[in-house]
Amino acid sequence: MKCRLCRVVFAVGASLCISLSAGVVSAQEEEEGMVFDEDEGMVFEEDDVDSPPQPDAETGDDGLVMEDEGDGLEIEGEDEELPEPSLEDDLAALDEPTEAAPEVQTTESLVSWQDIVVVVRKPFLKQRRFELTPVTGITLNDNIIQHLQFGGQLSYYLTDVLSVGLEGFVYLKNLRDPFDQVAFQARRLPAVNQYNYSAALNFNYVPVYGKFAVLDQYIIHWESYFTGGVGFTQSEVIPRDPAQESFSNFLITPSVGVSMRFFLSEFLTVTVGVRDYIFVDTFEAAGRMERSGDAARENGDSALVNNIMFQAGVSFWWPLSFEYTTFR
Repeated sequence: MKCRLCRVVFAVGASLCISLSAGVVSAQEEEEGMVFDEDEGMVFEEDDVDSPPQPDAETGDDGLVMEDEGDGLEIEGEDEELPEPSLEDDLAALDEPTEAAPEVQTTESLVSWQDIVVVVRKPFLKQRRFELTPVTGITLNDNIIQHLQFGGQLSYYLTDVLSVGLEGFVYLKNLRDPFDQVAFQARRLPAVNQYNYSAALNFNYVPVYGKFAVLDQYIIHWESYFTGGVGFTQSEVIPRDPAQESFSNFLITPSVGVSMRFFLSEFLTVTVGVRDYIFVDTFEAAGRMERSGDAARENGDSALVNNIMFQAGVSFWWPLSFEYTTFR
C-alpha cells in the first residue's frame, strides 16, 4: 500500500518538474529573440535588428543603435569616430565669450545728455589777480556815537586762497539820542571820541567755498574768508566845553574779521563782512581843568575799545578773466 502511494507521489512530482522546466526554456527563448531600445522604449524582434527602422517623420529619429567599442563611440552605418572627452577642452570652452542676446531698449532705459550730471569746475579763479573793493561800513556796538565808514581795499592773491592787501577809510560821526539823554538826566556830558581815518595791512585766507540754488533756476557760488591785519587809527576828542582845546590820538590798531563773497561774473563780486578794530583810546578826563589839548591828553583816561563795523562792498578784479592751466 505504501509502495503504491509513493509511486503516485513520485509521478505527480515528476510531471510538475517537467512542466516548470518547459516554461523556463520558452521564456529564455523569447528573451533571446527580442532587442530593447533604451532611447525609444520599444521592443523589436531579433529578426528586425538586421534591417533598422526608417526615420520617424515627426521626431527625425533614425533608429540607429550605438555600440561601445573600446575608448570611442561608434555609430553603426558610419565609420566616423567621436573625439575623446578632454577636461582642458571643456574649461577652454567655458572661458570663451558667448554672444548675449541683444537687449531690448525701451524709452525708460534710454539716457540723454541732460541726464548726465558732472561736478563743474570752480567758476572763479583768484590766483595772481588784483581785487579792488570800494567799501562802506557802519558801527554796530556803540550807542552813544555812530560812525559811517567810507574807503576801499586793494588785495593781491598769491594763491587761490591767500592774499595780502591794503585798506584805507575815512569816518563821519553821528551823535545818537542817548548822548543827549545822558546829558539831560545826569547833568553832564559823556566822554566821546570821534574817528577821523584809518589804514591797515591785511592778510586774507579762504577756507570755505560753496554754492546754493535760487528758485531752482540759478546757482550762486560763494566763499567765506578770514581777515587779520594791523594798522593805525586816528581818534579825536570831542570836548565837553567847546571853549577847551581838543586833542587827537594816533592808535596802533590790530583787526580781525570774517567776510563772505558772492560771485556774479568773472570780474565782479559782492562782499559783506564784520570787522573788529581793537585799540586803546585816550578820552577826556571827567574833571578836566586844562585848556591845552596836550595837557589834557597827559591827564586823560585810557580804555580798550572794540570798534566793530559791518562792511559791504563790490569788488572789481583784474585781469578781467582767467584761464585754467590744469586738465579737467
